Amino acid sequence: MQQHWYTGPLASFDTETTGVDVETDRIVSAALVVQLTPGAPARTATWLADPGVPIPEGARAIHGISDERVRTHGRPARTVVAELARALAEQARAGRPVVVMNAPYDLTLLDRELRRHRTVSLTEALGPQELLVLDPRVLDKHVDRYRKGRRTLTDLCAHYGVELAGAHDATADATASLELVRAIGSRYPAALGGLSVAELHLRQAVWHAAQARGLQNWFDRSGTPERVDVSWPLRPARCGCGRRLSPEHSCEVAA
Repeated sequence: MQQHWYTGPLASFDTETTGVDVETDRIVSAALVVQLTPGAPARTATWLADPGVPIPEGARAIHGISDERVRTHGRPARTVVAELARALAEQARAGRPVVVMNAPYDLTLLDRELRRHRTVSLTEALGPQELLVLDPRVLDKHVDRYRKGRRTLTDLCAHYGVELAGAHDATADATASLELVRAIGSRYPAALGGLSVAELHLRQAVWHAAQARGLQNWFDRSGTPERVDVSWPLRPARCGCGRRLSPEHSCEVAA
């Protein structure tokens, strides 16, 4: 019998942070969960980082991590972000897909942290093997496009019957995201089961772009000034002038 990707080995990555701005906010904690088959015991690695900046009250109210805790028990952000990149690179080398709920948030924030502390991008830190990502938010929107209601991790877990114990804890969220992806694949085998993870990775980029354009159109019609980035699973870094960074781009702001 052919094994589908959602019954095979999966990893899952999640972060808790100082805020929601991927360009300026910092990683406070992170978790990587690895499970070889559905229902099997999972291996979990966790990190606690001292972000080097105060944790805003709003963020503390969500994840419960205080300045005192990260100063006492956390390690320097420079060390933690390098270890996170190595852990993800290990998954890439193993060919193991990594579940990341709302991937452009967590992966972009990690990319900016690496640039800030290590002067390398996430792509450079990962090495030659591509990180194959599964994003339950993108997958769910694709298979059930017209369902009304929010699609946060809590909402999706409730919809698919996945337990989420202790939301806004990196380990709990990563574990639930992994189970959620298995549940989505199992519920929609005709739409998703016949694709390889590499094919799914490419298609999610297309699906996310279409979903983002649809949201942008809605914002435009409602007069909302918010802009939606179509990039997935990583938003490109931008120069201070607003253009995407590339080897060919240079300007006085970048210098």
